[in-house]
Amino acid sequence: MGGWVVYMLVCRGGSIYTGITNNLKKRLMVHQRGKGSKFVRSRLPFSLVRIENVPSRGAALKREAEIKSLNKKEKVDLLNKRGNRK
Repeated sequence: MGGWVVYMLVCRGGSIYTGITNNLKKRLMVHQRGKGSKFVRSRLPFSLVRIENVPSRGAALKREAEIKSLNKKEKVDLLNKRGNRK
């Protein structure tokens, strides 16, 4: 898998995590083993609910920051938008 992605996970309790990676399969395995972020580690299990392909690491960081600045309702609305890739 090439390129960068911004991904969103819904974790136990309904919390939403947003991250970036250039290898989604590997990153999800790291999260699953409890070796990823502290946020996800303490809220296992999770479901992958959104993937956005972006052209570069810089674009991924910018989009991640945009999503993280949203409140929970706005994040849920984003997840419910048509064209959401899972």
